Amino acid sequence: MVKITDVALRAGVSPSTVSYALSGKRPISEETRQRVEDAIRELGYRPHAGARALAGRRSNVLALVVPLRAGIHVPTVMQFAVSVVTTARRRHDHDVLLLTQEEGEDGLTRVADTALVDALIVMDVQLDDPRLPLLRNLDLPSVLIGFPASSEGLTCIDLDFRAAGEACVEHLARLGHRVVALVGSPPEVYVRQTAFAQSVVQGFTAAADRCGMSSTVHPCEPDTARAVAEQLLRDQPALTGVVVHNEPLLQPLVDAFEQLGLRVPADLSVTAICPDELAESVRVPITSVALPSAEVGARAVELLMKKLDGTAVPESTLLPPRMTERASTGRRTVS
Repeated sequence: MVKITDVALRAGVSPSTVSYALSGKRPISEETRQRVEDAIRELGYRPHAGARALAGRRSNVLALVVPLRAGIHVPTVMQFAVSVVTTARRRHDHDVLLLTQEEGEDGLTRVADTALVDALIVMDVQLDDPRLPLLRNLDLPSVLIGFPASSEGLTCIDLDFRAAGEACVEHLARLGHRVVALVGSPPEVYVRQTAFAQSVVQGFTAAADRCGMSSTVHPCEPDTARAVAEQLLRDQPALTGVVVHNEPLLQPLVDAFEQLGLRVPADLSVTAICPDELAESVRVPITSVALPSAEVGARAVELLMKKLDGTAVPESTLLPPRMTERASTGRRTVS
């Protein structure tokens, strides 16, 4: 079956341009339109039957686009997904289509062309996400869980991860700590310029500089706790405070430090950005900024339903960090 991507390839344009030529939503040059029409005719492309059948009415289905890329902590992502699904189902009688493949612009275009969904929720947003131009121009309403470098023309919601990174550092500063480290997400998450991870680094670094603290950032794979702990102590012998933004590494890292002779919190204070239930489950309960997956997922659905009804919504919704102090942090002891 000929797909819209085949038409785009033949015409030498992007899939979104083919969509514009078909819908007339966005002006394109006569020359480009002619190339698209020629490609459609040569390939025998026909819009999906579902799109024609559903034209003009709703499907009562939302799409949740969450590509399961390397470095993603799937249990945490699924907390967002559960919130989206239950809110859509219980409050608005909508089903949710979960899209987990890494398809980028082409995948979003295919979903839009089938008319199987009314709107999109998009996760794992990058600072310069290649999907953004299409999302700004699709007929389907969308909400992003995450903030790209520029959110103009989009609807975005998320925890204020920059403020979360700052809150962890400021808490340690108030306790007298002066040498801190961030144990961050896996390296590939930073390579992709994933927005939330970059924001944590920015907040952590800015707060440490503002408080006159010595700081380092360490992207880490989940199964490297002992090696990470050893490297931190080599690089920063005076280290007394650690911020963890890597869920699978939290308990193993605490264990590794204690195996190396550092007691938490007597010798080393640990804070984290993670779900509350994870922070509470560690042998030494961790002082943490909560990851509000249930609230973010539910509010993303509410924003989307308002957009479907034609109600104006704010472009940006940043949830302030909520820190809970637990047993893992204490005053720096001076020997």
